[in-house]
Amino acid sequence: MKPLTEQEIRAAFVNCTKGEAKRLSVPRDLADRPWDDLDFLGWRDPQAPDRAYLVAELGGYPKAVALRSSGAGSWQTRRSMCSLCLTTHSGGVSLLVAPRAGKAGQQGNSVGAYMCSDLACSLYVRGKRDAGIGARLHETITLEEKIERTVTNLAAFVARVTTA
Repeated sequence: MKPLTEQEIRAAFVNCTKGEAKRLSVPRDLADRPWDDLDFLGWRDPQAPDRAYLVAELGGYPKAVALRSSGAGSWQTRRSMCSLCLTTHSGGVSLLVAPRAGKAGQQGNSVGAYMCSDLACSLYVRGKRDAGIGARLHETITLEEKIERTVTNLAAFVARVTTA
């Protein structure tokens, strides 16, 4: 993924208003992120831990999605699997919910998926971050195929958020 500026990130949100995008907390360490190893940029809001955000380059343009933890019980205590990168964690997967874009979101419709709580899927897939023993299933596919699968799963999630 190519490095993004704060302005590009704020302009890329598809499921919140421009005012909400202007007020949300963007990471201050954008220059220090491992952009070459990221399929998407994901972060949690340090002032509001139930809020999370992700930005992916899809179709040549950045698309950003605002997410919320589904509630107090969203932090899993049993071993769960991320639906994007297929990493299993003990306590490290959350049900994150995104309001749908447009009128559907204004009517309260949302889309949810189980994701790595720290949104570091790209780093888990590449072995740059360790989720613990048994976190990565033994697979015979290549790293490139694992990355492609993660990007495909992410694109499908974003498409569900943006389609009516």
